[in-house]
Amino acid sequence: MAISAEHPHQADGTAPVDPVAVAEAILDRYRRLGSERYDEVVTQTQHALQCAALAERAGAPESLVVASLLHDLGHLLEDRPDEPRDRDRRHEAAAAAHLSQWFDEAVTRPVALHVAAKRYLCAVDADYAATLSPASVASLAVQGGPFEDAQVEAFEALGGWQDAVRLRRWDDQAKEVGVRTRSIDDYRDLLVDLVQGLLR
Repeated sequence: MAISAEHPHQADGTAPVDPVAVAEAILDRYRRLGSERYDEVVTQTQHALQCAALAERAGAPESLVVASLLHDLGHLLEDRPDEPRDRDRRHEAAAAAHLSQWFDEAVTRPVALHVAAKRYLCAVDADYAATLSPASVASLAVQGGPFEDAQVEAFEALGGWQDAVRLRRWDDQAKEVGVRTRSIDDYRDLLVDLVQGLLR
Protein backbone atom coordinates (compact mmCIF):
# COMPACT_ATOMS: atom_id res chain seq x y z
CA MET A 1 0.00 0.00 0.00
CA ALA A 2 1.44 3.39 -0.97
CA ILE A 3 2.16 6.14 1.49
CA SER A 4 0.25 9.33 0.79
CA ALA A 5 2.18 12.58 0.37
CA GLU A 6 -0.59 14.42 2.19
CA HIS A 7 -0.91 11.90 5.04
CA PRO A 8 2.28 9.84 5.08
CA HIS A 9 1.06 6.76 6.86
CA GLN A 10 -0.70 3.59 5.76
CA ALA A 11 -4.42 4.03 5.23
CA ASP A 12 -5.25 0.99 7.40
CA GLY A 13 -2.93 2.18 10.17
CA THR A 14 -1.09 -1.15 10.39
CA ALA A 15 2.28 -0.22 8.92
CA PRO A 16 4.74 2.09 10.68
CA VAL A 17 5.18 5.69 9.66
CA ASP A 18 7.88 6.24 7.06
CA PRO A 19 10.05 9.14 8.37
CA VAL A 20 11.36 9.93 4.89
CA ALA A 21 7.81 10.23 3.54
CA VAL A 22 6.88 12.49 6.46
CA ALA A 23 9.83 14.78 5.80
CA GLU A 24 9.17 14.88 2.08
CA ALA A 25 5.48 15.67 2.55
CA ILE A 26 6.27 18.59 4.85
CA LEU A 27 9.05 19.98 2.68
CA ASP A 28 6.93 19.61 -0.43
CA ARG A 29 4.47 22.12 0.99
CA TYR A 30 7.25 24.69 1.07
CA ARG A 31 8.38 23.73 -2.42
CA ARG A 32 4.86 24.16 -3.79
CA LEU A 33 3.42 26.93 -1.62
CA GLY A 34 6.29 28.61 0.21
CA SER A 35 7.09 31.18 -2.46
CA GLU A 36 4.09 33.28 -1.44
CA ARG A 37 4.93 36.54 0.32
CA TYR A 38 1.88 36.51 2.64
CA ASP A 39 1.81 39.70 4.76
CA GLU A 40 5.56 40.22 5.09
CA VAL A 41 8.41 41.40 2.84
CA VAL A 42 9.79 37.85 2.60
CA THR A 43 8.22 34.61 1.45
CA GLN A 44 7.02 31.86 3.74
CA THR A 45 10.06 29.76 2.89
CA GLN A 46 12.52 32.62 3.39
CA HIS A 47 10.93 33.37 6.75
CA ALA A 48 11.07 29.73 7.83
CA LEU A 49 14.72 29.37 6.83
CA GLN A 50 15.79 32.60 8.50
CA CYS A 51 14.02 31.59 11.69
CA ALA A 52 15.70 28.18 11.71
CA ALA A 53 19.08 29.79 11.02
CA LEU A 54 18.66 32.13 14.00
CA ALA A 55 17.79 29.15 16.21
CA GLU A 56 20.88 27.28 15.02
CA ARG A 57 23.08 30.33 15.57
CA ALA A 58 21.77 30.56 19.14
CA GLY A 59 22.72 26.93 19.80
CA ALA A 60 19.13 25.77 20.15
CA PRO A 61 18.44 22.03 20.38
CA GLU A 62 17.42 20.28 17.18
CA SER A 63 13.78 20.10 18.26
CA LEU A 64 13.63 23.88 18.62
CA VAL A 65 15.39 24.38 15.28
CA VAL A 66 12.66 22.27 13.65
CA ALA A 67 9.95 24.16 15.55
CA SER A 68 11.47 27.40 14.27
CA LEU A 69 11.53 26.08 10.72
CA LEU A 70 7.93 24.85 10.79
CA HIS A 71 6.20 27.29 13.16
CA ASP A 72 4.14 28.91 10.39
CA LEU A 73 3.31 25.69 8.54
CA GLY A 74 -0.33 26.34 9.39
CA HIS A 75 -0.42 29.07 6.75
CA LEU A 76 0.43 26.43 4.15
CA LEU A 77 -2.30 24.08 5.38
CA GLU A 78 -5.12 26.54 4.86
CA ASP A 79 -7.65 25.74 2.16
CA ARG A 80 -9.25 29.20 2.24
CA PRO A 81 -6.56 31.72 1.24
CA ASP A 82 -9.15 34.41 0.42
CA GLU A 83 -10.63 34.52 3.92
CA PRO A 84 -10.57 38.00 5.43
CA ARG A 85 -7.57 38.86 7.59
CA ASP A 86 -9.75 40.48 10.26
CA ARG A 87 -10.21 37.21 12.12
CA ASP A 88 -7.72 34.92 13.79
CA ARG A 89 -7.15 31.82 11.68
CA ARG A 90 -5.25 30.09 14.51
CA HIS A 91 -2.47 29.01 12.16
CA GLU A 92 -0.32 28.03 15.15
CA ALA A 93 -2.91 25.51 16.36
CA ALA A 94 -3.30 24.07 12.87
CA ALA A 95 0.46 23.62 12.52
CA ALA A 96 0.88 22.06 15.96
CA ALA A 97 -2.00 19.62 15.40
CA HIS A 98 -0.63 18.59 12.01
CA LEU A 99 2.92 18.13 13.27
CA SER A 100 1.80 16.22 16.38
CA GLN A 101 1.17 13.21 14.14
CA TRP A 102 4.95 12.74 13.84
CA PHE A 103 6.79 14.98 16.33
CA ASP A 104 6.78 15.23 20.11
CA GLU A 105 6.00 18.26 22.26
CA ALA A 106 9.56 19.57 22.10
CA VAL A 107 8.64 20.53 18.53
CA THR A 108 4.90 21.09 18.71
CA ARG A 109 4.63 23.06 21.97
CA PRO A 110 6.72 26.08 20.85
CA VAL A 111 4.81 26.04 17.56
CA ALA A 112 1.46 26.01 19.37
CA LEU A 113 2.51 28.83 21.71
CA HIS A 114 4.39 31.20 19.41
CA VAL A 115 1.39 33.51 18.93
CA ALA A 116 0.65 33.51 22.64
CA ALA A 117 4.33 34.34 23.18
CA LYS A 118 3.88 37.51 21.13
CA ARG A 119 0.96 38.57 23.30
CA TYR A 120 3.02 37.70 26.38
CA LEU A 121 6.05 39.73 25.28
CA CYS A 122 3.86 42.73 24.49
CA ALA A 123 2.69 42.59 28.10
CA VAL A 124 6.02 42.07 29.89
CA ASP A 125 8.57 43.85 27.67
CA ALA A 126 7.97 47.55 27.21
CA ASP A 127 10.28 47.71 24.19
CA TYR A 128 9.05 44.60 22.41
CA ALA A 129 6.04 46.02 20.55
CA ALA A 130 8.28 48.49 18.72
CA THR A 131 10.16 45.57 17.13
CA LEU A 132 7.07 44.09 15.48
CA SER A 133 6.55 44.33 11.73
CA PRO A 134 3.43 46.17 10.52
CA ALA A 135 1.82 42.85 9.61
CA SER A 136 2.54 41.45 13.06
CA VAL A 137 1.08 44.53 14.71
CA ALA A 138 -2.07 44.11 12.64
CA SER A 139 -2.38 40.42 13.47
CA LEU A 140 -1.88 41.14 17.18
CA ALA A 141 -5.18 42.97 17.22
CA VAL A 142 -7.15 39.99 15.90
CA GLN A 143 -5.19 37.58 18.10
CA GLY A 144 -6.41 39.29 21.25
CA GLY A 145 -3.81 41.97 21.96
CA PRO A 146 -1.31 42.00 24.84
CA PHE A 147 -2.00 39.64 27.72
CA GLU A 148 -3.64 40.79 30.93
CA ASP A 149 -1.81 40.05 34.20
CA ALA A 150 -3.73 36.81 34.78
CA GLN A 151 -2.91 35.63 31.27
CA VAL A 152 0.78 36.36 31.84
CA GLU A 153 0.72 34.16 34.94
CA ALA A 154 -1.14 31.40 33.14
CA PHE A 155 1.31 31.49 30.24
CA GLU A 156 4.31 31.23 32.57
CA ALA A 157 2.72 28.14 34.15
CA LEU A 158 2.74 26.29 30.83
CA GLY A 159 5.40 23.74 30.04
CA GLY A 160 7.78 24.93 27.35
CA TRP A 161 6.79 28.59 27.49
CA GLN A 162 10.44 29.72 27.52
CA ASP A 163 11.13 27.94 24.23
CA ALA A 164 8.04 29.56 22.75
CA VAL A 165 9.40 32.98 23.74
CA ARG A 166 12.78 32.19 22.18
CA LEU A 167 11.04 31.07 18.98
CA ARG A 168 8.92 34.22 19.00
CA ARG A 169 11.94 36.50 19.12
CA TRP A 170 13.57 34.65 16.21
CA ASP A 171 10.25 34.78 14.38
CA ASP A 172 10.22 38.58 14.66
CA GLN A 173 13.79 38.88 13.41
CA ALA A 174 13.38 36.46 10.49
CA LYS A 175 11.94 38.96 8.03
CA GLU A 176 15.00 40.45 6.34
CA VAL A 177 15.21 40.75 2.57
CA GLY A 178 18.30 39.22 0.94
CA VAL A 179 19.53 37.11 3.86
CA ARG A 180 21.44 34.01 2.73
CA THR A 181 20.38 30.77 4.37
CA ARG A 182 20.47 27.05 3.79
CA SER A 183 17.83 25.60 1.47
CA ILE A 184 14.63 24.00 2.69
CA ASP A 185 15.89 20.60 1.51
CA ASP A 186 18.94 20.92 3.75
CA TYR A 187 16.65 20.21 6.71
CA ARG A 188 15.34 16.92 5.33
CA ASP A 189 17.70 14.69 7.31
CA LEU A 190 16.98 16.55 10.54
CA LEU A 191 13.24 16.05 10.10
CA VAL A 192 13.80 12.37 9.35
CA ASP A 193 15.98 11.97 12.45
CA LEU A 194 13.41 13.54 14.78
CA VAL A 195 10.55 11.42 13.42
CA GLN A 196 12.71 8.30 13.75
CA GLY A 197 13.60 9.29 17.30
CA LEU A 198 9.93 9.46 18.25
CA LEU A 199 9.26 6.03 16.73
CA ARG A 200 12.00 4.30 18.71
